[in-house]
Amino acid sequence: MTDTIDGPMMEGSVIPSAEPRPPLQSGPPGDPHLILIDGSGYIFRAYHALPPMSRPDGTPVNAVFGFAQMLEKFLNQNSSSHIAVVHDSARQTFRSDIYPAYKAHRPEPPEDLIPQFALIREATEAFGVAQVELPGYEADDLIACYAKAF
Repeated sequence: MTDTIDGPMMEGSVIPSAEPRPPLQSGPPGDPHLILIDGSGYIFRAYHALPPMSRPDGTPVNAVFGFAQMLEKFLNQNSSSHIAVVHDSARQTFRSDIYPAYKAHRPEPPEDLIPQFALIREATEAFGVAQVELPGYEADDLIACYAKAF
């Protein structure tokens, strides 16, 4: 399934999305419900789904645009007592320290994506969504820890 992006610049562009499902329920009133979004997954999905786009000053923004569209749609379709976007902090993680070849063959992020990381964090803040990031850890590790603790 795909989501169509509407607007004068992006008419007909698409972002791949998961199959639709009913909104998440938080259980009985007052019960906590946690939703953690893998920020890196959203970022790379948005980057590769959209054509290059840039601001008038030349800063690339295609991943920012796609990320914001996906986050807005998710927030409109789901509710929770707790929600956060979890980001990878850097390529060097505790796993790299244990096993130097960990993800050694994975290419560096594309040059035009790198300046978009900070903009995506700003966009997430503008949505009022909490962000989690810890040096030396990937988003997947943090998500697993929070899910187990919650």
